[in-house]
Amino acid sequence: MESRFASLLVQYCLDLQPGQTVLIEAEPAALPLLEALQEVVLQHGAYPIVQLFPAAVSRPFFEWGEAWLDQPPLPQMRLMEQVDASLRIESALNPLELSEVPPARIAQFEAGWRPYKRMRARKRWCLTLYPTAGYAQQAGMSTTGFRAFVERALYLDRPDPIAAWHELSAFQAALIERLRKVKELRIQADETDLRLSVEGRTWINSDGKRNMPSGEVFTSPLEASVEGPVRFNLPVVVAGQRVEGVRLVFRAGRVVEASAQTGEEYLLKMLEADPGARCLGEVGIGTNFGITHPTGLILYDEKIGGTVHLALGQSYPETGGTNTSSIHWDLILDLRRGGRLLADGEVLQEDGRFVGL
Repeated sequence: MESRFASLLVQYCLDLQPGQTVLIEAEPAALPLLEALQEVVLQHGAYPIVQLFPAAVSRPFFEWGEAWLDQPPLPQMRLMEQVDASLRIESALNPLELSEVPPARIAQFEAGWRPYKRMRARKRWCLTLYPTAGYAQQAGMSTTGFRAFVERALYLDRPDPIAAWHELSAFQAALIERLRKVKELRIQADETDLRLSVEGRTWINSDGKRNMPSGEVFTSPLEASVEGPVRFNLPVVVAGQRVEGVRLVFRAGRVVEASAQTGEEYLLKMLEADPGARCLGEVGIGTNFGITHPTGLILYDEKIGGTVHLALGQSYPETGGTNTSSIHWDLILDLRRGGRLLADGEVLQEDGRFVGL
């Protein structure tokens, strides 16, 4: 799998060219993929710069980092400034390693490292995940079963994975054409009846160039338009924190009520990160039907065909969104469990299936 995975990342996601440099951030568990990446990157005439044990994802960093929580070190900033592209590989042996870190310190880090994230966003970048035993356990699968699951999600089980991603891109382009003139979306499900305006906003075709796997179209809602309650029925693990059963109520675009069955302290602390944290920065529609099993991993679950996700915090400027925040946190609603998505009153998706596409 690793060789095909590396080729997909280098050729399709990052499109590396001769003479370019790429910063690759990963943990040691991803070593088999890193070895394959080094070979493929060099074959394409580019140069890999690999960072193992990236401090900012480690428990010691949050325990002893102190001043570094408030700002990235200058050499790290300079490195990101100099490279042509970056690849971050989530590869934790234990996805809950940060579970005992106080949420306030995570919020402090999110705010302090915002300039680094902005610099990364100005370049070609990709985020992916290497299947570790820890992620497999979190997903409720064997390690072998989770590797097969990842292969299907990445389309590495297809004869030509890149061609498969082009096919998904074409489907999403058709979906965006339908959404382009839509003024209002309405999400209905258990304990959920949320309205938001997307009039005049630009929809983005997320077809694997930034996230791998991908499979979503997204935009930013009009900041003051979000109204109503929403209950997210898929759990997520973020920064080592398991958060489940999140319920939010929006009024004039801002969260006015918030609770969670698990991880409520983390949820409330993130909402207090800054004024923009209580607003939505994104609404996304999942289209990857190769991902069938929720895992608790946002990178995967937000792409599941038949789901929608809403992100608290920072919006994407390319969509026309103007909300600013130190956080961008996706929460996921599975419509396959008896829900629907309406576009200007017409059913676009019901029980997880697209209507008219």
